[in-house]
Amino acid sequence: MAPVSPELISPRSSRVAAARRLARRNFRGKERLFLAEGPQAVREAAGHRGGSTATLVELFTTAEAAERYADIVGAARDAGARVHLASEDVIADISTTVTPQGLVGICRFLDTPFEEILAARPRLVAVLAHVRDPGNAGTVLRCADAAGAEAVVLTDASVDLYNPKAVRASVGSLFHLPVAVGVPVEQAVTGLRDAGVRLLAADGAGDRDLDDELDKGTMGGPTAWVFGNEAWGLPEETRVLTDAVVRVPIHGKAESLNLATAAAVCLYASARAQRAAGGCRSVTGS
Repeated sequence: MAPVSPELISPRSSRVAAARRLARRNFRGKERLFLAEGPQAVREAAGHRGGSTATLVELFTTAEAAERYADIVGAARDAGARVHLASEDVIADISTTVTPQGLVGICRFLDTPFEEILAARPRLVAVLAHVRDPGNAGTVLRCADAAGAEAVVLTDASVDLYNPKAVRASVGSLFHLPVAVGVPVEQAVTGLRDAGVRLLAADGAGDRDLDDELDKGTMGGPTAWVFGNEAWGLPEETRVLTDAVVRVPIHGKAESLNLATAAAVCLYASARAQRAAGGCRSVTGS
């Protein structure tokens, strides 16, 4: 069982300073460590392993949180993480949220090489190309997880997967499915196509309608949805790399859908079509 350190009274502690620096991308990349904040993220981190290596390295917890979430703290210790009992001031100093929940974990990077994702022959993939907002990236990852996707790919033009806001927005889904990062768009598209996956660009100006594609029965095969920037969508040079550009129909008076909502609609449409075709596991467990 990992030891529990004395209470960390001062935010000037070297361990606290090292944890605080993980809010910065360059330091995360150098150390290959990131922050997971709150009970849900820490619970998932404690149960995750990258091969034979535990993902959760350290846990900072207030006394109140340690009592309230004793099962999570116990799981962290069982995973071999060093558990630090910390003051509320220390937790506030490390945390990137306005209202910390008393638990902040330090985790090892857990992204998956793109080649491993291709080798697994995925049937449903979300590709984030040019997605810059970390909250949107984390939410799309959560949608992909919920829809039963086998992988997510973040291109080199997209936000850092380990941005604290992205980690929080994934609500633990970051630890559930393989995610490749830093893949050039053309490499992502070419690799997936060579693996037998159909590439669909999600774009409000698409020349194909999602409802029509479902009615025509074209959505039952292996599919990767390519999602673009929140403000300007996908550039033409990315759209032409895909097999079709599909729009989510707007039946009411809304001007458009935001990225995460559109991603959820597209991913669930594919998941349903694949289940109907007998080619994908049920995302409802039925």
